[in-house]
Amino acid sequence: MATPSKTPPGADPKQLERTGTVREIGSQAVWSLSSCKPGFGVDQLRDDNLETYWQSDGSQPHLVNIQFRRRTTVKMLCIYADYKSDESYTPSKISVRVGNNFHNLQEIRVSRCFCGSLLLDVKPV
Repeated sequence: MATPSKTPPGADPKQLERTGTVREIGSQAVWSLSSCKPGFGVDQLRDDNLETYWQSDGSQPHLVNIQFRRRTTVKMLCIYADYKSDESYTPSKISVRVGNNFHNLQEIRVSRCFCGSLLLDVKPV
């Protein structure tokens, strides 16, 4: 199980990107959702605005699928969740699964969610 590490004070993911510590590669992927309410989809999930968000519109589990066109190494996953804004849509658990397609996904990390930034080391153990 991964241990979430809080972003160091003053160092948000954008700051880590500016200093060259991390590189955002989400734009190289195709994103899809298990469901979403109108106006609360992938665009809102990825727009860097903490006031907008993804809101599911179906039964659980709620899924965010990120597919890269070619084999891609992902070392860190940054997620922002705000329980205070809407506890009914804040995940309590996040599962990271990897594979070559939807049919051979294997879970490599599970983390309990909390309010704020969540940094997960997603390298297989």
